[in-house]
Amino acid sequence: MAKSSSTSNKKDREKRKQKERKEKLEKKADRKNTKAKTFDEMIAYVDEFGRISSTPVAQRVPVDLDSIEISVTRQTASEEAEPKTGTVFSFDETKGYGFIKDSNSNDSIFVHSSALSTPIKAGNKVTFDVEKGDRGFYAVNVKLVV
Repeated sequence: MAKSSSTSNKKDREKRKQKERKEKLEKKADRKNTKAKTFDEMIAYVDEFGRISSTPVAQRVPVDLDSIEISVTRQTASEEAEPKTGTVFSFDETKGYGFIKDSNSNDSIFVHSSALSTPIKAGNKVTFDVEKGDRGFYAVNVKLVV
């Protein structure tokens, strides 16, 4: 006995496709028949906290920019020109680098032998300037304090 050319699976798929086409045409007809919303009906308002509402947000009082005070002290040129002082707490002469502990801020600052004007050892008091590099701050113009 031979099978029929159309199986139940094929029939189900065809019915589903016809149903989807019919629903699509109905939706298209509904869109044509319904009245389009006006712009005012479609617009949404967002407040300062990101909440969406259908009513306009109350206007805020503008800020007087001259009344804003920033609490950062300004540095003068003389403060920047003063060299920092510190103590060498480690320096490896074979590798050519070490670290200086800043006496004011207790920060560890990298120092390389190329930045030295005189040889230094661990425990020496030095003056230096600080520059920012790729990996952080490093000491330059390092001199022994006599």
